[in-house]
Amino acid sequence: MTHASAEEDRLRTLLKEFEGRPAATGGRAKDEVNEPMIRHWCEAMGDTNPAYTGPDAIAPPTMLQAWTMGGLSGHTGRSSAYDELLALLDGAGCTSVVATDCEQEYARPLRPGDTVTFDAVIESVSPRKTTKLGTGYFVTTRMDVHAEGELAGTHRFRILKYAPAAVGKVRAAEPAPKARRPRPVINRDNQGFWDGVRAHKLLIQRCTACRTLRFPWLPGCNACASPDWDTVEANGAGTVFSYVVMHHPPFPAFDPPYAVALVELAEGVRVIGNITGVPYDKVRIGLPVRLEFLRVDDSLELPVFRGEAG
Repeated sequence: MTHASAEEDRLRTLLKEFEGRPAATGGRAKDEVNEPMIRHWCEAMGDTNPAYTGPDAIAPPTMLQAWTMGGLSGHTGRSSAYDELLALLDGAGCTSVVATDCEQEYARPLRPGDTVTFDAVIESVSPRKTTKLGTGYFVTTRMDVHAEGELAGTHRFRILKYAPAAVGKVRAAEPAPKARRPRPVINRDNQGFWDGVRAHKLLIQRCTACRTLRFPWLPGCNACASPDWDTVEANGAGTVFSYVVMHHPPFPAFDPPYAVALVELAEGVRVIGNITGVPYDKVRIGLPVRLEFLRVDDSLELPVFRGEAG
């Protein structure tokens, strides 16, 4: 075994010892669930669901983490384990961090007046992984959120703590390979959407209880809260509801300037996508568009919208 391998094994053993250690114990939200925060959230998200107003109001389920956030002053009940873990990774050269994804599970709705408490644990530390950003470790924490002592939901948050990849000089005679588009995060809540894209179908969720269409895909209906749904296929027609033209900053695999639009489909839901077929400076609100599928590379195809110039 080489010295490097022995050091990696030693670090891996130390990292595994953090799994199961508490990151926070007996944490308590700084505020009860309250109507002003719910209102601010709904205004920011553009969510007009009547379930979030009135005498029987509940909080939007996706606010689960909002009630546990400590703000600038932090929380009591936080343990030193998480900071010790990050310090260990810093010492191993993994000095950069990026949030990668989060998952939430809901057990019961939160209502104004509920007192929120929580416990967090370091659930897992992955083996060493190599990504385009660099080499490092995925760290997952799980937070169990309670309301009045009852489990209200679970929030999993994952980061990548990594050593940035070295940026080497490319010789003039060797053009840099074309960068790949970022891959979409596919999980159990949106798997069906991406299955549809592979079949050249833009699928919209439909609540089987109240028949409300929804997009993007969600685990439950934002009109009646039913978890049951099926899908309808978009016919492909739409209009530009709003748009932006991206000039800066430039990202690998993208060629600015280009237009990104919020498209209102004929079915009434809205979806974000690139506009093709017309110059970026000719995109306008109300422009008719038609769905098509763009093969970005050998493993990624995306729904985009071709402008139909009048």
